[in-house]
This record gives sequence, C-alpha cells and structure tokens, in this order.
Amino acid sequence: QLARIQTDSVVEMLRELYPDLHFEIAVAMSTTGDKILDTALSKIGEKSLFTKELENALERNEVDLVVHSLKDLPTSLPPGFTIGAVCKRENPLDAVVFHPKNCGKTLSLLPEKSVIGTSSLRRAAQLKKKFPQLEFRDIRGNLNTRLKKLDEKEDFSAIILAAAGLKRMGWENRIGQLLSPEDCLYAVGQGALAVEVRAKDQEILNMVSALHDADTVLRCIAERAFMKRLEGGCSVPVAVNTVLKDGQLYLTGAVYSLDGSDSLKETMQTSVHYPQQNEDGPNDDVQRVGITAKNVPGQAQEAAENLGVELASLLLSKGAKHILSVARQLNDAR
Repeated sequence: QLARIQTDSVVEMLRELYPDLHFEIAVAMSTTGDKILDTALSKIGEKSLFTKELENALERNEVDLVVHSLKDLPTSLPPGFTIGAVCKRENPLDAVVFHPKNCGKTLSLLPEKSVIGTSSLRRAAQLKKKFPQLEFRDIRGNLNTRLKKLDEKEDFSAIILAAAGLKRMGWENRIGQLLSPEDCLYAVGQGALAVEVRAKDQEILNMVSALHDADTVLRCIAERAFMKRLEGGCSVPVAVNTVLKDGQLYLTGAVYSLDGSDSLKETMQTSVHYPQQNEDGPNDDVQRVGITAKNVPGQAQEAAENLGVELASLLLSKGAKHILSVARQLNDAR
C-alpha cells in the first residue's frame, strides 16, 4: 500500500508537469524483501533486496520508471540503471508508535523491560544505548502488518518506524514521539523517494529530472557517499543527519556496535553554493553514487560527494572499520 501511494504521488507530479503524456501504473510487484518476512532484513543479504525484480522489468522495457524509497537502493546501482530523480524529502526522522495502552507516553516513561519492535540494527543500536532499561526485538512486515502486530497483540509496548511512511499513509496521528537526531540519527536517504530509470534513456531521464529537489539531492549524495565509503548496508548500524543552510551542507555521520556500546560520530561541513552552469556535453550525465542530477550544479554535487567520502574516511581513521566488521560478524552469527 505504501509503495503504491508513493508511486501514485510521483505519477501525479509527472502528470501535472506533462499533461499531454499518458502515464500508466502497469505492475505492482513483490520483491524478495517483501516475500521473506520471517527473517531479519540484515540477515537476508545486502544487495537489491527490494529492487531486483523491479530492475528486471526496467531492463526488459516492460516499465520505463520505477519508484523506490531511496533508502532501499544500494549506493552502487547495477550497470545500465540510474536514479533519474530524487523528490523533495519528507521528514526523515524516526517515529515511535505506542501500543494503545501506552498512549501519551514517551520511550523514557515506559516501564522497565518494555519490548520495542524494530527491524533496523541502526535504530536498535542507538536506542539500546540511550534506553538501556528497554528491550528491542525484531519486527518485520509492511507498515499495515507491523501496526496490526502492535495493536492486536501484547508483544510490543511500541514500535519504531520512519515518520515519512506514516505520514504518506495518512497515519500521522499514530506518531507518539518523534526521535530527534540527538536521540536517533536516521538512515541514509530516509524520507526521500527515488525514480530509477535506464541510464541510456535520455528522453525519460530528461522528463523525470524535473522532479529533482536540489536540497534533497545534495543531502542524499553526501549521505550515500558516506555510506559507500564505509561499505555499509543494512547489516551494519550506520546513521546520518544532514542540514543544508545558507549554502553550507552539514553532515553528521556515525557507526555503532550492535548493542550501541561502541560508537564513533563526527560532523563536517562544506560549501555547496555554486551557480548552475551550462554543462553540456560529456559531463551531462555524471552519476554520483547512483544519482544523475542534470539540473543541480555539478560542482555542488561534487562537493557533497566529497563531504561524504571525507567524513567516512575520518571515521575509518578512528577505527570505524573494526566496529563495523565486529557488528557484521555478530549479526551473521545471530
């Protein structure tokens, strides 16, 4: 349902921009990540969990564009594909949804040993450290399934979800607590929608590039470059927070051990204040961490990408590789 709402919203924007074109939502597909619900995401294996089947349809020309949650897309796309648009980001923060009996509470007010559901190692690692009195347990399934599990059983006192998904579903009233970046840094690309297209399909690429939101593009390029340099994925706790203000892009990035006891966190900034130049010719379709953004200044994109790489390199120089490899091994052994 959420995937459909997200796709509809992108098609709606395209219809407004191109009233003469006919857009058809041809197929609703299930992906590997949707089908395997009894295993933690971090255990199924990293790449293309929610994207492979959709990319196959793109490759066979059965569809011309695919709408994803950007956080589901790996930082390197398979050859022949690119992210042709990154739409304006919804609130990227994580939200707590409480069991009806805990309505009006916050995480710090829950009784000791209360069980919190989350399928994200990133959320669990940060919140275990902040709320050692609570227990964290895996919960899988789409939004509807997870909310149903929360409301109809007594297994969970609360669950953690992305605020963006709840908002898009029209369930904002279920958000009991928004977790600030001080409480919980968010996932790379969280809250942003990406439109994936065939890299060589200039016509479609030109069409969807009108959907790019420049601020979101720059923030997400920095976040994805950070993740790529760290070689992070869903089997390790990597988290970010980005702010773009007065031409300055600020990136906070962190890595955590599975229990949150060991962590590294740093912030860096760079200027992304560059005018758009006519960059016709070979530079036109430069992909940065899988994103082709024709209408965002190339120098600004480069600065954002460098910021992500430099911040990751700083964390690596302080021992991030060790924290992440231990987290990966422990997760594999679970």
